[in-house]
Amino acid sequence: MRRSRIAGMGHFLPERVVTNDDLRQWMETSDEWIHQRSGIRERRWVEGNVGASELAEPAALQALAEAGRTVADVDMILFATLSPDLNFPGSGCLLGARLGIPGTAAMDIRNQCTGFLYSLATADSMVRSGMAKCVLIAGSEVHSSGIELSTRGRDVSVLFGDGAGCAVITEATDGSMLLDHELHADGRFAEILMVEAPASRMMPRLTPQMMEEGRHYPKMDGKAVFKHAVEKLPPLVHSILGRNGFTLDDVAMLVPHQANMRINELVARHLGLGPERVMHNIQKYGNTTAASIPIALHEAAQEGRIKKGDLVLLAGLGAGLTWGASLLRW
Repeated sequence: MRRSRIAGMGHFLPERVVTNDDLRQWMETSDEWIHQRSGIRERRWVEGNVGASELAEPAALQALAEAGRTVADVDMILFATLSPDLNFPGSGCLLGARLGIPGTAAMDIRNQCTGFLYSLATADSMVRSGMAKCVLIAGSEVHSSGIELSTRGRDVSVLFGDGAGCAVITEATDGSMLLDHELHADGRFAEILMVEAPASRMMPRLTPQMMEEGRHYPKMDGKAVFKHAVEKLPPLVHSILGRNGFTLDDVAMLVPHQANMRINELVARHLGLGPERVMHNIQKYGNTTAASIPIALHEAAQEGRIKKGDLVLLAGLGAGLTWGASLLRW
């Protein structure tokens, strides 16, 4: 049976570092207030007019180099983002143009914080079916140009950072492989984390009044999101491990979506995983949404926290609601 693997990874972060104290110039807040609630100390923001595809380009090139491939080998691009360069066309098409590979299939995946997981499952299916041989996944976000920098918007705006993480998926040639995926969604809870406008369900899609009310900025019911994450992620972990004949003792590293350090700590505690087996980097980068898992996974590998042959589990929950997990042998 044909299987697929992560052949290479790359990530890229803007140079500009924005600390919690820096945010005080726009809103009433403090380093203690932000860190206590989220674990975040700083994040990276772009400077000037930079879109998600531009941020993804260096991460993509790094991933291809690590995989020993060139742009000419890519036969499909999957681009996970909630902050596309344009409303349409998709950022996957724009990344293909940046990489100089016209004609290469491209698809955007709009599953926010679980976008990389949905992309990984899709790429795995494409390679296993024979429809693609080399899939480039990009998770890339530019949040800083779309958050409300004011006291009114601080509950959301202090959390998010910019960044990109990429992976190259090819056919497995040794023991390294993607083993399984489990994906879920429940649109009944869409409004606890969303950007309401502009939207096709409203006529007109955007008005000055909507902008005055801040309805074009992200809104989140933080307590509800926290509750769903803590309730849904531990059973999900047990489910994907159990059906593949593994237990938590077999897992070398859990790489969760970096939404909130307190969520990840509580989930790890429920699972009985010590800090040495859970990857955190939200303290440095904030929540980079679709980019957070690939950035964290690549950093874990670079730091030697993941080694060849290790069983690695990726998991996350985000807007939609969507949640999911991927199990892989590194």
